[in-house]
Amino acid sequence: MEQYELDLLAKYCKDDEELKTLWDAHIMFGKQLERYENKHYLTPSEELEVKDLKKRTLANKTRMHAVLDTYKAKEGK
Repeated sequence: MEQYELDLLAKYCKDDEELKTLWDAHIMFGKQLERYENKHYLTPSEELEVKDLKKRTLANKTRMHAVLDTYKAKEGK
């Protein structure tokens, strides 16, 4: 994420519950994926979990960027 987007997050997360929820989920998904990335071997069920986490991460990130885009437009950037 670019610094400008991180600045927008810091500015608007306080008042925008959806944005805060999306950001918190983004952090949580990253930590969960990191836990699997540190393993040398994944079981088939863990591989499915990683695929699911990646899909959820992408959907979450897409929505978060859509919300941020509204704030960018509001600020004229």
